[in-house]
Amino acid sequence: MTFSIVARCPETLALGVAVATAVPAVGSAVPHVETNVGAIATQAQTRMLYGTEGLRLLRKGFTPQHALQKMLTKDKDREKRQVTIIDAHGKTAAFTGSETECWKGHKIGENHIVAGNMLVGDQVILAMSEAFDQEEGSLAERLLKALEAGQNAGGDKRGRMSAALKIADKRWKNQSRPLLDLRVDAHQDPVTELRRVLAVSRSYFHIPE
Repeated sequence: MTFSIVARCPETLALGVAVATAVPAVGSAVPHVETNVGAIATQAQTRMLYGTEGLRLLRKGFTPQHALQKMLTKDKDREKRQVTIIDAHGKTAAFTGSETECWKGHKIGENHIVAGNMLVGDQVILAMSEAFDQEEGSLAERLLKALEAGQNAGGDKRGRMSAALKIADKRWKNQSRPLLDLRVDAHQDPVTELRRVLAVSRSYFHIPE
């Protein structure tokens, strides 16, 4: 019931997730990111363990595909899940369960994966992937452009309520916060509001354009 993108910047090695949905508090459950490790989105019938355990497995040296398979084999409700993973090296893995709500699907691109369920159609993730590829700004900007493209293409067929942007960038280690974690909840236009929140945050946390 969500559309999201996990991505990596090959130049800065930043990792991030952007996500939007028609239920509140998406930022508290779907995106999971760790500097120098990976980025994970766990959605549909969200199970946060895919995020926390997935990052732990990546930290231990598992590839995204091996980590995902290990977690799926232990989950009797795996066909209700949608999970995407990208690691610090750009390796990827994705799963869309057969029991997730239509329209559902994912697309693996260069340094990113887009995914969604309960969408108006496949045009949502196609628009997101194209927008990410075309944008030349920072990872934060590319992720937000992708999220905006998905919303403009129709997004979640039930409507709009919350959005989130979560990024880990090793260049920020000496700054006030190594992890950018922005969330918009219970808003009529959460993706647009997320753009405003990012603009405000840039001046405080020295986030590159």
